[in-house]
Formats: sequence, C-alpha cells, structure tokens
Amino acid sequence: MNATANTSGQLPAVSVIMPILNEERHLREAVEAILAQEYDGEMEVVLALGPSADRTDEIAAQLVAETASRDKRVHTVPNPTGRTPAALNAAIKASRHPIVVRVDGHAALSRGYIATAVRLLEETGAMNVGGIMFAEGTNDWEKAVAAAMTSKIGVGNAAFHTGGEAQQAETVYLGVFRRAALEQQGGYNEEFIRAQDWELNFRIREAGGLIWFSPELKVSYRPRPSIKALAKQYKDYGRWRHVVARYHSGSINLRYLAPPTAVAAIAAGIVVGAALTPWGFVIPAGYLAAIVAGSVPAGKGLPLKARVRIPVALATMHMSWGWGFLTSPKALAKKVIASRRPAVLASN
Repeated sequence: MNATANTSGQLPAVSVIMPILNEERHLREAVEAILAQEYDGEMEVVLALGPSADRTDEIAAQLVAETASRDKRVHTVPNPTGRTPAALNAAIKASRHPIVVRVDGHAALSRGYIATAVRLLEETGAMNVGGIMFAEGTNDWEKAVAAAMTSKIGVGNAAFHTGGEAQQAETVYLGVFRRAALEQQGGYNEEFIRAQDWELNFRIREAGGLIWFSPELKVSYRPRPSIKALAKQYKDYGRWRHVVARYHSGSINLRYLAPPTAVAAIAAGIVVGAALTPWGFVIPAGYLAAIVAGSVPAGKGLPLKARVRIPVALATMHMSWGWGFLTSPKALAKKVIASRRPAVLASN
C-alpha cells in the first residue's frame, strides 16, 4: 500500500495521536483543528491522557461524547506516567490506521496539513514528514516568546522554526509517519523524556528511512504562558540535548554550543568584573546589547508591550538552555545509552 491510495483508490486511513497533560487551555482548539481537516480518508483521534491537575480530562470526555456519532471520532487511552514518549506509545498501540500523525495538545494543524503530509509521503518515499513549528501568542508575553522562537537570534537556523527549502532532515517537528516505520522500530524509546523525536528519527534514518522537511506543513504552536514555564522548557531542552550529544557524538554543532558558551562567558565576565576589573562586565553588557538589537527585527509589527518583552524571552531561552546543557548529568546519559535500541532493518 502506498501513502496516497490503497488498492481501491481511496486515501489511506489516518490515526492522529496526541500526548495530553494539563492542556485545558488549548485541547479543544487542537482537536477541532484536526476534525476540521479536509481529508477524505477515514480518520481517528487518540488522546493519551496523563494525570492532569486541571480540566483536561473533562474536556477530553466532552470531545469523545461529541464525536461518538461521527466518522471522525475521538478516543482516549490512559497514560499513568504522564511522560510524553509513554503517551505516544500508548496512543500508537491503541490506534489502527496505516498513517500516524503526531500532534501536541497545545498545537493546531493548519488547513490541509494531513492531506499535504500524506501526499508528501508518497512523493518523497519518506518514512516521516514534518514542517514548521509556527509559534503564535494570544497575549503580549506569548507574542514576544513566539517572535523569539521564530527568529535566528533566538533559535539559530533551525528550519522547523524559521522555515527553509523542502529537503532531507535529521528530524522534524511532530511528524506524520508510516505506521510500518513506527512498528519496525518498536515506537519511541521511553527513556527519552525529551528529544524522543530525534532519537526515533535517528533509528529510522539508521535503518535507511528518509525523514523529510517541507515548509508546506505548518503547525500553530502556543508558547509557554510565563517566564518560569519558558525557563523550565528550555532548561529541559538543553539538558536533553546534551544527553543526545553523548548518545550520538556526531550530532553536535556550533548552534547547540552557543547557549552554554554564552552562559559560561557571561558568568566569567561577571566574576571578573566584580573581583578584578570592570572590563569583565563588557561580556554581559555585550550580550545584552546583542539581544536588544536582535529583538528589533524580531518584533516587527508587534505591539510595543510585546516588543519590549522579546529581550526577556530571548535571555530566558538562551540562559536556560545553556544552563540545562552545562548541568546535564552524565548519569542521565549513561542510563539512556544503556537503553539504546539498535535500528531495525526491514526484512526482505
């Protein structure tokens, strides 16, 4: 069976899987964006529910009841651990269709996303396709974070943040998979609390599968609602990126080393400035000047209250990511490396 039509000429059926935890703000919007997709093939949505502390489960139950008589139905499956890779594996196991679309509870698919992804799977022969993580905010702080997350000064040249040409990729945001690839590799490695997408795509590539990025695919992403939440998110990103670097030594590059280098340099500058010479303060002052200057083009078109928050968002992202990278324990990497799954090659 190919990705665009089965033997009867129909579009392949699609399973949309969603790891869900404390998503009362955005869950309904995320699911409704899926149900509104103009896709003529059969579709199901599987929500893997973690132990939420808000109204997430109530909203999920409402969505199940509202779609019970439709051809596009919502189902739920429990995820007692609350961990993303465990949720994804539970949802994959509970789903049944040959194309598997991963969506997060705070993300909204653009119109035509699923139809375009299914077409790209066929055109490219890829095992997984993905596109742009299009950050959008609903208030001044979230708009500032969205601007930081889509600027090169904020995230470097990552195509899934800033866009780029369609091309082969190491990994992609979320992803639309052929189920055969997921089953062949045994799903996600649940030791990867973060970076589980990268690790799975690494195994798919090792097995000879193609991962494809296309700017045709766009997913609206809702940024974290506070400085504290953003700092935790990016600290975790940095922490787990160092795990990935230890897991696969060839995966690191200068873009990933920039934040920890900045943290170390700024800390050293402050110490030198306070203990030896005021010239040491040139380093943190230079960093501050750089992010203020970089926030000007990033904030173009935004209201003033959002623009003035962009340097705060940038500094939070950079410093938290860098600190997470520098403090990532070797013991965590050793635990993950011990769980390493070799890529599984397709049998002839």
